Amino acid sequence: MKRFCLAVLFFTSVLSVAAQAVEGVHIIPQPVSLSLQSEGMIFNNFTKVELENGNEEAEKVIRTWITQFNDLSGYNWFLSTVKPKDNLPNVIRFILNAKPNPVLGKEGYTLEVAGNRTIITANQPVGFYYAIQTIKQLLPKEVLSVKIVRNKAWKIAGVKITDYPRFEWRGLMFDVVRHFFTKEEVKRFIDEMAEYKYNILHLHLSDDQGWRIEIKSLPKLTEVGAWRADKTGRLGTFSPPAANEPRTYGGFYTQEDIKELIAYAKDRYIEIMPEIDVPGHSMAAVAAYPELSCTPGTYQVNSGEKFMNWLGGGKFTAIVDNTLCPANEKVYEFLDKVYTEIAELFPFGYIHMGGDECAKNFWQKSAAVTELMKREKLKDYDEVQSYFVKRVSNIITSKGKKMMGWDEILEGGIAQGATIMSWRGDKGGIEAAKLGHEVVMTPNTFVYLDLVQGDAAIEPPNYDKVYLKKTFEFNPVPAGVDAKFIKGGQGNLWTEQIYNFRQVQYMLWPRAFAVANALWSQHKAIEWNQFVKNIEQHFERFDYAERKYAPSMYEPLIEARTQAGGLLEVKLVPEANHTTFHYSFDNSYPDRFYPKATDWITVPKDAQMLRTISYAGDKQVGRFITISIDELKKRAGSK
Repeated sequence: MKRFCLAVLFFTSVLSVAAQAVEGVHIIPQPVSLSLQSEGMIFNNFTKVELENGNEEAEKVIRTWITQFNDLSGYNWFLSTVKPKDNLPNVIRFILNAKPNPVLGKEGYTLEVAGNRTIITANQPVGFYYAIQTIKQLLPKEVLSVKIVRNKAWKIAGVKITDYPRFEWRGLMFDVVRHFFTKEEVKRFIDEMAEYKYNILHLHLSDDQGWRIEIKSLPKLTEVGAWRADKTGRLGTFSPPAANEPRTYGGFYTQEDIKELIAYAKDRYIEIMPEIDVPGHSMAAVAAYPELSCTPGTYQVNSGEKFMNWLGGGKFTAIVDNTLCPANEKVYEFLDKVYTEIAELFPFGYIHMGGDECAKNFWQKSAAVTELMKREKLKDYDEVQSYFVKRVSNIITSKGKKMMGWDEILEGGIAQGATIMSWRGDKGGIEAAKLGHEVVMTPNTFVYLDLVQGDAAIEPPNYDKVYLKKTFEFNPVPAGVDAKFIKGGQGNLWTEQIYNFRQVQYMLWPRAFAVANALWSQHKAIEWNQFVKNIEQHFERFDYAERKYAPSMYEPLIEARTQAGGLLEVKLVPEANHTTFHYSFDNSYPDRFYPKATDWITVPKDAQMLRTISYAGDKQVGRFITISIDELKKRAGSK
């Protein structure tokens, strides 16, 4: 073990430095070790693909890639599993290590391209899969083209790479409740995350706005809970739907759909973790089965109308009771049925039970909850929730699974063996780790990918912001915490304001590049300016793939201040250091021949708007931003 640790230290402290300095190679996430070779390789129709010491799983990984590349290029590659007797060039050779390389672990690989040969080694077939993702990034950007590419010189740079992940948990969370996404769209989500070596898809499957998974023993969950009135605008501000308004928006995944998605993800070495969010966020469940509430009445799936009062500072109260009743035994019978079917469907070892943002004001009015508190000697409503969470934990563990929850499940006392997903900053993760619990770090201050990623003048509205550079700084291991308790981390994509898959892509990329880098690469393996260069190359690849991404990193963050005498000044702050901003106050649209913003700019007294555009050299890279002078005055705190 000591020799293994020394080897890891060698690679992370020495070879990763070399990885930063390699020009013309733009791999995301950053490999542990990367150096250039004098000669690369050109793939052609006569290239041989070979496998040594292989097995059925390894053959499947390689043949899948061969099929994809043949379809794109028109080549007729095939896989040979006969041990070669020669050492000829124009060969791609995969070698499954007969004796495992302790540095690589389960998921690592080596990749060497030199002398018109490519040699890949790995301890497990998953290492081949990740090596192939790296090869794709080394190939010309047309490799992601949605169109067939013929007569292309598929040149790959000469490189020597040793690579393995920093963390075992490298996840993205996809909220398919607030807005529903089809099975095929979930597959596209899986495809895109797999290219960047993610291995966990956290599916958020229930909430106030819908129930998205078939539970055969509880058919009303999808007959009633999966549907709501169709509204467009900003969720949370809609007018309440009329009683006779059609409930036509929504959908759900059948159990056969789920099995198909699990198999699809498995082929890409991704596990799917289901989340059923309780006891709060349960309006859809209560709409289907009102007897589960502490507050008798008629309920409906939330269609985006306001039902919570957000008081600030993390405090809130419910206008409508959206919780399951912790004092009702029918609730635990209900959850036993739900988790029984969930556990049978999903092979992954964890089930997420939510536990976040549970409004307790209706519990305070419940005689049944008051009686429960007396009987169980619970001193406050946090302990009531803890009682509920511990009972849910017992249900989930009885199904042979481990329970995970948001960091609120720490309040009132954490359930034995529970894993914490720390979202309200890193405080919950630190506390849980010090108590000896497993932790997945997903702080909203770094990795909430639904939050505003550029200036509010041009980005979709949300309650807070997380810029790309902030996400790039994410380190899943907080200072002073024993790293052995940190399983890894993930980025979360909540979809309250995301209506379609193009917007999903826009919100994910490029911040999901930074999350992938934080979870796979060694800490500080690459510096910011080089990472921006890598992203720019991947933007070009996305253009060929016809994927949407946000250009926000090119655009200014607009600051304003008022000087003595009421003089208004504005500053255009770059995130990517190589961009320049040109501006106008005369209502015209600036280009690179307009004045360049370099410091604080005095706003003309009678101007009504500021317009700005971003350039990298002589290329326009950002969008036009128009912001009113009145808005600038608000930002400056003046009238």
